[in-house]
Amino acid sequence: MARWRALPAQLDPLVVQLVSELRRLKDQSGLSLAQFASRTGYSASSWERYLGGRALAPRAAVDAAARATKADTERLLALHRVAAEAWQRDSTEGSARQADAAGAGGTAEAEETETAEAGGPDHEAGAHATGAAPVPVPASDDDGTHEPPEPHRTGRKPGFWRQALIVVVSAAVGAGVTLLAVEPGRAASDSTTAHAAAAVPKPVAYACTYTRKNGSWYAGNSTTSTQQLEVDMTGPAVAELQCLLQRAGITPGGIDGSFGPLTESAVIRAQKQYHLDVDGQVGPRTWAALRG
Repeated sequence: MARWRALPAQLDPLVVQLVSELRRLKDQSGLSLAQFASRTGYSASSWERYLGGRALAPRAAVDAAARATKADTERLLALHRVAAEAWQRDSTEGSARQADAAGAGGTAEAEETETAEAGGPDHEAGAHATGAAPVPVPASDDDGTHEPPEPHRTGRKPGFWRQALIVVVSAAVGAGVTLLAVEPGRAASDSTTAHAAAAVPKPVAYACTYTRKNGSWYAGNSTTSTQQLEVDMTGPAVAELQCLLQRAGITPGGIDGSFGPLTESAVIRAQKQYHLDVDGQVGPRTWAALRG
């Protein structure tokens, strides 16, 4: 019996359940990975990804595994259905979290600078308004010839003209900096939310515009004939692949530029149709077959 590696901790329990069942069936069959791959029509490298939790096995692969091991096909496909829903949901949420993190990370340094700069003038103004004596500022060894300090070095107070510039910029951009000075927590939260929302990428719309040049078919998204594609990749080349699969009469599940389980399943069907090595990945030979 194979000694399996631990599955990735971030996998949804429903996906873990499916992978564990596939592992159990493979072990009980007594087949080696190569034999299991041969019986199911999927390459050993594909099964390494499926059984390792790095990619979700397509429905056709799960069906083939059930038949190869004489398992309950309906039960296994039911497990796959809920696992596929969880996988898609986690992929969508993961993309949104990455976009949120990118947006928040990109504004954190700017917010820190605004907080420091807005805090300096307001603090001094508050001291004059209440009649308190100004707080002495330690002498600096800066001779005035250096560049302005980095944003995270907030110990030095800006000069008069720098403060005036901050006031002008603040007036130009609205009440954002004012809110930051009066209610730092609320302003920082609002700013982070606004930037994160703006950072969420809009879905890219792809279309299939078929043309034939020099004996090859093109769909208007990419002209590559060599780029390696596999599950979880995105972009115009994936959209081109999906269009070519569609032209060949093999449904990829949509033209969205995202290489998911449905697209992988379509690639596998194409590789079988064109008598290529079946691994669910796209290379020069698969491109040539689809463009021919």
